[in-house]
Parts: sequence; structure tokens; C-alpha cells
Amino acid sequence: MPLIVRFAPSPTGFLHIGSARTALFNWLYARHHKGKFLLRIEDTDRARSTPESVETIYEGLKWLGLDWDGDAVSQFSRFGRHAEVAQQMVANGTAYYCYASPEELETMRAEQKAKGLPQRYDGRWRDRPASDAPQGVKPVIRLKAPQTGETTVHDAVMGTITVQNSQLDDMVLLRADGAPTYMHAVVVDDHDMDITHVIRGDDHMTNTFRQVQIYKSMGWSIPIFAHLPMILGPDGAKLSKRHGSPAVSDYRDRGYLPEAICNYLLRLCWSHGDDEMIPRQQAIEWFDFDGIGKSPARFDFAKLGSVNAHYIKQSDDRRLAELAEPMIAKTLGQPLTLAQMDLLTRAMADLKPRAQTIIEIAEQAVFYFHNGPLPMDEKAKKLLTDDAKQHLGALAERMNSLPEFTASEIENLFRIYAEEKGLKLGAIAQPLRAALTGSTVSPPIFGVAALLGKDESLKRLRHAT
Repeated sequence: MPLIVRFAPSPTGFLHIGSARTALFNWLYARHHKGKFLLRIEDTDRARSTPESVETIYEGLKWLGLDWDGDAVSQFSRFGRHAEVAQQMVANGTAYYCYASPEELETMRAEQKAKGLPQRYDGRWRDRPASDAPQGVKPVIRLKAPQTGETTVHDAVMGTITVQNSQLDDMVLLRADGAPTYMHAVVVDDHDMDITHVIRGDDHMTNTFRQVQIYKSMGWSIPIFAHLPMILGPDGAKLSKRHGSPAVSDYRDRGYLPEAICNYLLRLCWSHGDDEMIPRQQAIEWFDFDGIGKSPARFDFAKLGSVNAHYIKQSDDRRLAELAEPMIAKTLGQPLTLAQMDLLTRAMADLKPRAQTIIEIAEQAVFYFHNGPLPMDEKAKKLLTDDAKQHLGALAERMNSLPEFTASEIENLFRIYAEEKGLKLGAIAQPLRAALTGSTVSPPIFGVAALLGKDESLKRLRHAT
């Protein structure tokens, strides 16, 4: 039987960065074992599920490069099958109709709370005959869970865990309106999709013991479970919006590369020796359950930045230029021309070693494309003293006479001039940076001048002096 895993998000919002790690681990496990990675959209919550959220999930997975096998499955479209199984369980005696009203259940819980007892269904309709059913009341269907003994799960990550059955109550499988509960639908879908391994967050561990009862009630094979440790924020609390954006799409929009996000998520609770930067194909070859730890991992934004910087340095210059262009165009108020895109691509060799995100590349590159007087920050203005302007004016004349306007020729010209005037190179190179970029920080300035070209460089020097 082939190995089959699934990723089953709920389309009630964005694709969470923690869910992305779950998808990644499932995808890697399937690809490592030459199995299948299926996608199921758990859209049973009709009030909160939206087509826009479904599309966001698709886009996020595609951006991360996590392709799924076959068509995505809608859980809502399988309501009939969920109801059919619930009825089969009633027929075989492992489930029953419960006619307790919401008011009765609320009173039951209040009494349990007052006595300091666990608040769970007390089984009041577990063994009552159908003749006791009140007129005009639509029942729910509940699991007739075992009341004695224990349930053991041999988890591939967390090890063997046992729970006493007395701690589990008769959960609802099918609501009075015929809609299945999440707990029931998940099991039916996993069985029908031939899922062999369920890889998900450890916040589902309690659900697993309840879901195992459904598998046993139907005589179905139980998949192997692997529960992943939680991802925490830098402060040790559960990762949430207050730690920074939890949405995958926001990391894309903030200038992170998908390969960097995947590499970083891979290292959250999984390791392979001391290896840090792990390309996709290598991850497929190495990934397995034995590399997953049991302890939660903390999300470290500084570490993510350094991982992204690594992948930016490794990335193709044209690709980076195409990613940065919309951000630069937004600042300028117009798209870059083909000639400007060519300049940006050529500038990337100097830009990308200095950046941790595409946004930083765009911010550093925008000065190349300003028309007219260059915006200049206060520190840059202070560098353009009267003496500095005089030197730049003299240097501009010499630069105009250069037969080859290359970084090395420009630098050599500045060094000769500095020696003639008894100056340190920085005394004229820094004002040049201010004049050409409007800032005191930039890529190597002689390379900047060469990329701008003679005409543009001299024009900016004239404006500055």
C-alpha cells in the first residue's frame, strides 16, 4: 500500500505560518518515501469558510512550492458520506441517538461544575429505548465510547501515550441538522482517502484519542500518527499576530523568499546534525520522523532574516530584480522601463550582499531611478560642505574626460586626486556617495557611479554642487 499523507487546512482566513510548517513536513515525508501528498479543504464551517480563503491557501502552497497530488477535496461536499457512516455506527451499536436539548445539557454542565466534576456528557441517552424519544425533537448522533479500559496511541514523534477511556465522553458525530462534527468528518475522510500517516500539530493530540474510537467502531485500519511540537513566539507564548504576522502571504509581501521560509520552517523542531542551510532536494533526501524533536521551537525573526539573506545571495539577479521592481515602482509612482530593469539587474551584485529581504533591496536601489533633484537625507547634506562641493566640482571635470567610465577607472581617478590634495580617500568618496545616492549608506560608490553612467553621474554632481 503506498504511503499517503494529507494537509487539511480550514479556509477561515489566511494560511498560518505554523500550518505551512505542517504542510511542509507532510510534503517532505511524502516525497522522501515516494508517496502521495493530498490536499483537503476542511470547509464544514460554512459561516466562516470563504472562497477567498481557499484561494489564499492554494496561493500560499504554490508560492512555497508544495504541490499536491490530484485535485483538492472539499470536506463540505462529502456531508452525505459522513452522515452515512454515522448511521452505520448506529446500526452496529457503536453510536446512538441523543435527544437531550441544549437547555438540558447546559443544566448538566452547571451541576457538574458546581460539584467540581469534569464537564462532559453524562450518557443520559446512551441506553434509552427509541420509544422514550420526545415528539418533534431532532436528535444528534453520539459515539458510544468505551467507558472502561484505556486507549493507546503509538505516536511516531511523541512516543507511546495512553489515556484512560473514562476520561473520554460520548462525543457528537452528527448534529441535529445533519451536519457532521469536525471530529467525525476528519476520520471518515482520512479513511476514504486511504491516509496512511496523519502528520499534524500536537494541539490535536487529545482529538486523536477520540478519533481512534471511531476507527475502531467501524473496524477500519488506524493510520500512523505523528504530532509535531508547537511553534512558540520569541517570548515563549504560542505564536500569534502579536509576535508579527502569522500569515504566509505577509512574509511573501515583506520580501522573504519561499525557499528561505521553507528552510527556516524545516529547522523548527527538525534537524540533521549541524546542517542549517538545506536545499529542497537535500531536505527530501534527509527528512524523516527520527529528525523531529519533542520540544516546542521558538520563532526567531533574526534567524529567519539571516536565512533569507543567505538565499538572496544565492538567487539569480534577474529574479531578484523582478521581485523588487513592484516595490520600487510603488515608491516612484511608475513602473521601471526595460533599461531601468537592466540597470537594476546589473546592480544586484552589489545590492544583494547587503540585504536580508527584497524590501531592503528595493529601498537600497530606489536612488538609481530618481529623475530630477535627488532626495537627500540630513546626514548626506552635512557631508556636502563648501570644500566638498569644490572637490566634487573639480573631480566632475576629470570624470567627464575618462575614456572608460568603469568602477576601477573612477576609483583610480579619486585616489590620484586624493594624493594630489593630501586627502584621505573617504574625504571625497563620502561626499560623492551623498551626491549620487542622497544617503551616507549605499553599495560601493564607484560601482554606483559606473552603473549610473557618465551622464547621470555628472548630472547629479551638478545638482549637488
